[in-house]
Amino acid sequence: MPDIILIAHNIRSTHNVGALFRSAECFGVGKIILSGYTPYPTYDGDPRIPHIARKLTDQIHKTALGTETMVPFVYTQTPPLDALREEGYQIVALEQSEQSIPLTKYSLRQPVALIIGEEVNGIEPQLLAECDDVIEISQYGRKESLNVSVAAGIALYALRSST
Repeated sequence: MPDIILIAHNIRSTHNVGALFRSAECFGVGKIILSGYTPYPTYDGDPRIPHIARKLTDQIHKTALGTETMVPFVYTQTPPLDALREEGYQIVALEQSEQSIPLTKYSLRQPVALIIGEEVNGIEPQLLAECDDVIEISQYGRKESLNVSVAAGIALYALRSST
């Protein structure tokens, strides 16, 4: 079963981050990379002011329900795409765009680093351009929008099921 890494870039909500940890644990994600302004749980060597780190960790825990201690994670300002490629990962964005492949037609061929982006505007164009593939969830309603943690859960399930 190919490895999956989840990259959560510029996610604003601690509740979404907690939900991402729960889905990641459920679908066997090997690691979460939290980047940009995404809030993250406390870790050894955390440079943040202790009361701020505790507050964010407590908020993440409300939806993560302990999975934030079960799924390995790192925080970095910028997603390490080149380093992941060197390790053999295919960089895949979950985003609606002109070049998107329907999720139902995509299957894992190698380890994947799945990038999800900011709740309202999605993945920044320059970061999207650095991805190897872009996948999207076919939608049939009028809004054509899902919560980022819900979309990530659907994508993780589909990617796991495609192997």
